[in-house]
Amino acid sequence: MSIASDIEEHRAHLVSVGYRMTGSLADAEDAVQDAWLRLNRLSDTERAEIRDPRAWLTTVVGRLCLDRLRSASARRESYLGPWLPEPVVSTAAEDDPLAVLVRDEEVRMAAMVVLDQLSPPQRVAFVLHDALALPFEEIADVLGCSPAAARQHASRGRRALAEAQPPPRAAAAEQLRLLAAVGKALQQGDTQALVALLHPDAVLVNDSGGMTPAARRVVHGAEKVARLLIGLSHRYGEDLLAGWAPVLVNGEQGYRSGGRGGNPVSVSVFSVQDGKIAAIYSVLNPAKLAVALDRPRPR
Repeated sequence: MSIASDIEEHRAHLVSVGYRMTGSLADAEDAVQDAWLRLNRLSDTERAEIRDPRAWLTTVVGRLCLDRLRSASARRESYLGPWLPEPVVSTAAEDDPLAVLVRDEEVRMAAMVVLDQLSPPQRVAFVLHDALALPFEEIADVLGCSPAAARQHASRGRRALAEAQPPPRAAAAEQLRLLAAVGKALQQGDTQALVALLHPDAVLVNDSGGMTPAARRVVHGAEKVARLLIGLSHRYGEDLLAGWAPVLVNGEQGYRSGGRGGNPVSVSVFSVQDGKIAAIYSVLNPAKLAVALDRPRPR
């Protein structure tokens, strides 16, 4: 099998691995490209010694993503406001190249937010072992530590995910029902109707990076979240819903809105628990939205 065939056969898998590790589709694709270059630089003899190209490429992508994670951790120290993973915006079309990536429930935004709270070694070890069943000896090689330390990193990541308990992906019909109801409440400026759709402990997380007007802290509680959203609807009026369009965000029903009258463009998605909206994740950072909305899709 040719080098190009090796990469194309495993591209969707490798991009998924990279995205789960970094929370950035751009970084994931860069890591896959770099892995291809490394494979291409091997001699024929060295390539012949690779018994499992998928495992070899996964390990290389893991090592590259670990480097990117460490750099990202340093950048976030100066980031303004909450940080969310880059949203993966796709369509329901079967031929959408991102359909394979978002099919995995573990890339839903609520799960990615929890992964984002892990240390880089914990995140890499957890994804490689629990999601991909790589042995700890290989994970240790990626992390540059002992197998016992790699096992401990994965265990801590697993425990953090279990304690956070992000809700599973809701049924598509339920997501659509809530999306339509939220849109109606905002159009009518109905605070109580919006509160009724929210879980009592609902949170609103805005990621603007300080580049657009947005709440710089996480908003907690159904009443506070509803009042903020209704307040924005009063402030911006029809401009808040300008360009409102349902889109799939990390495989869940979300929406794109804004873009007129000073109202920033945003991509938002809900996390649903017990039939109520438990979290609203909104990305307003233009740099992240440029990746999500404006660039060509990966092949």
